[in-house]
Amino acid sequence: MKFILGKKIKMQQKFKENGEVIPLTVIKAGPCLVTQIKSKDKEGYQAVQIGFEEKKKVNKSLKGHLKGLSSFQYIKEFRTKELKFDRGDKIDVSIFQSGEKVEISGTSKGKGFQGVVKRHGFAGSPKTHGHKDQLRMPGSIGSTAPSRVFKGTRMAGRMGGERVTVKNIEVAEVIPEKNLLLVKGAVPGARNSLLEIRSSK
Repeated sequence: MKFILGKKIKMQQKFKENGEVIPLTVIKAGPCLVTQIKSKDKEGYQAVQIGFEEKKKVNKSLKGHLKGLSSFQYIKEFRTKELKFDRGDKIDVSIFQSGEKVEISGTSKGKGFQGVVKRHGFAGSPKTHGHKDQLRMPGSIGSTAPSRVFKGTRMAGRMGGERVTVKNIEVAEVIPEKNLLLVKGAVPGARNSLLEIRSSK
C-alpha cells in the first residue's frame, strides 16, 4: 500500500481539448520520513509511522522518539500488511502516478451550530398560511411514551469539524520537483489542513 501526508493548497481547474472543465485540488504531498516501524511481535499490529513538515521546537519525549531524525509538525501512522520500510526512509510524491485511484482523509470545515435543514437536509414546514416562524423547525420528535429523546435522533447541533474520507479520487498529475499532487474533484478540509493520502484498496 502507498501512503503519504500532505497539505491542501488550493483548488483550480483544467480545460480539456473539447472544452470540458475538470476541477482539481492541489496538494503539497511530502516529502515524509519513516519515524517508526510497528510490528506484530512488539506492538500487536503492523504499521508504518511517518513524519511530515519540520518544526523547530518539540518536547523532550518526542525529541527522544525522533532521535537522529528531524523534528516534525505532524506524525501519523498507516497500517500495512507488508513492512518494506526502514526507519529514516524517505517517502515522496513520486510513488503515485497519474490515473491512479487514491483515498484521502482530512478534517472537514467546521460550520458551527446549525439547524436540521442545513445539517440533515430536512425539508422544513410548508410555507403556507399559519406557519409563520415554523419554516425551518424540526417538527415532532416522536410520541411521549418513552418520555425521553432517543440517542441518535437527528437534531440541530455542531456541524463539520469531523474526520471525512473520500474514496476513488483520481490522480490527475504528479509534479515531483515541487512535491505537488493534483487530484480530480474536491477533498475535505480548509486550505493548509492536513491530509492523509493512501492508495485505494
